[in-house]
Amino acid sequence: MRTMNGQATLTNLCLFLLALGSAPARAQFTVGGQVLQRSEFRNGYGRLIDDTTQTPAFFIGHRARIHALYQHEKVRFHVSVQDVRPWGSTEQGKAADDFLSVHEAWGELIFNQQWNLKLGRQELAYDGNRFLGGADWALPGRAHDFALLRYEKGKTKLHAGGGYNVAAESLTDQPYTVPKQYKTAQMLRLEQQWGAFTVSAFLWNNGLEQQQLDSLGEVTKRTMRYSQTFGLPTIKYERKRFMANAYGYFQVGQDRSGNDMQAYDASAWVTYTVPMDTTKGSAFRMTLGAEVLSGTAQDATDKVNRSYAPLYGTAHAFNGYMDHFYVDGRWGNSVGLTDIFLRLRYDIDKRTLLSMNLHEFQAAADVIKNGERLDPRLGNEVDLSVVHLLNDVVALQFGYSQLFATGTLEHMEGVIDPAALQNWAYAAVYYRPGMKSRYAGLAF
Repeated sequence: MRTMNGQATLTNLCLFLLALGSAPARAQFTVGGQVLQRSEFRNGYGRLIDDTTQTPAFFIGHRARIHALYQHEKVRFHVSVQDVRPWGSTEQGKAADDFLSVHEAWGELIFNQQWNLKLGRQELAYDGNRFLGGADWALPGRAHDFALLRYEKGKTKLHAGGGYNVAAESLTDQPYTVPKQYKTAQMLRLEQQWGAFTVSAFLWNNGLEQQQLDSLGEVTKRTMRYSQTFGLPTIKYERKRFMANAYGYFQVGQDRSGNDMQAYDASAWVTYTVPMDTTKGSAFRMTLGAEVLSGTAQDATDKVNRSYAPLYGTAHAFNGYMDHFYVDGRWGNSVGLTDIFLRLRYDIDKRTLLSMNLHEFQAAADVIKNGERLDPRLGNEVDLSVVHLLNDVVALQFGYSQLFATGTLEHMEGVIDPAALQNWAYAAVYYRPGMKSRYAGLAF
């Protein structure tokens, strides 16, 4: 059934393109796309690798997207279809497979210059992608089935929207079984700029369905649990070479199990840029900052969940590129994290940049082993990156990361005999004609 759906998706997209080819001259119709290939060597990426029973992984991942956009003075609609797979996952002679999917499919009603309504499957990316992001580093990316009402005038932006999800059409209400997804959600975001200052305020209501099963695995009871994430996700001051940033999120309500939530995420950092050769585009940038994501102490007895969750953000760019924290559910409902970071970026010219990020990781709440409190230090990470733009279409991106873990991180990840060397490396080629984002997954 999934293969037939993939074939139908491709057929419908072709019909869509042919139909738009005869659109009136006053409308604009554009077709574009992107292809990326990324090879990765994983030797402790995501979780410390065991020295005795595990060996490093190597693979090449692939994403190809084709998108079409139709623009009219009163409406826009966009469809993006993608193929995501690792090399070798499909036999050479196979005519169809399960890897083709729709990434985005939305229509937008344009009421006037200030108001519009966007309906359908779409990326939600705000405030540096910390809580809501398109997850561009991950090959599948992330999109929401959502209704988004937007008002934008001058330096004021107001966005409000929501989504309601079911697993399939049915005659009666059915359990919602799609993993890593909310049953219902609503958002409100306001952004205002005053000269060099930019501030945004944000509210997200997240509704998760909790299911109780009997001995046969049948659903006997369903309960909705709601949590709220709110705060100031952008507090920015920018003037010439200096920029100061901060954000703060709070989470309250209930988690999926019904426990009360009292969690937060706070960060602040400053950036200073030194121009070196403006003609060549050469410059040096230094960023120093810290982030604290609250956690629940392992000896806590009050049944309050104090572990903050950056639910739908692009987590890869934040707490180390080796993704031990808050990526794919890792480090969720745990002791939290304090991340002190230094980021250095050197633009050699307009086409080549180098970066090095240094992280000091610590647990934000108590880690307990055999009744004793462990050292909160989790380790250090070094992330090295290189980006080179071959031309206006093709970019090369390389990275190497190494994690120096402590015994506390070994205990938290349950690895008894970790390898002495924990590292990760990748090489990627991006083909992105006409796109502003020439690379992915980097934090500067």
